[in-house]
Amino acid sequence: MKRTDNQLLAVTHLSQLLHYFTGIGGFVLPLILWIVKKDSVIDMDEHGKAILNFQISIFIYALISVPLIFLFGFGLLVLFAIVIMSFVLPIVNAVNSSNGRAPYYPFSLQIIS
Repeated sequence: MKRTDNQLLAVTHLSQLLHYFTGIGGFVLPLILWIVKKDSVIDMDEHGKAILNFQISIFIYALISVPLIFLFGFGLLVLFAIVIMSFVLPIVNAVNSSNGRAPYYPFSLQIIS
């Protein structure tokens, strides 16, 4: 039986901020929470996929931006935008999920569907 747990959804979004402290924890913990709870918490599947797609997209954009650093420093602007987005968007989506709204991560590639 599935249950509603908006607080767990919010914690799952906020767990992405672990990558500022551990490097890869911001990907691993949401992945574990999604795998374990996707069948027992309503909307966890949707939120988990959105989080993982966002994390994978951020990684890809960061990889692309490294060579762009040598192109008039454009990559530094992209990296700065990535840092801001990867900090702000999980917080915004945690608040939205605690209020029962769907997640929204702009520029996120739909890799996991």
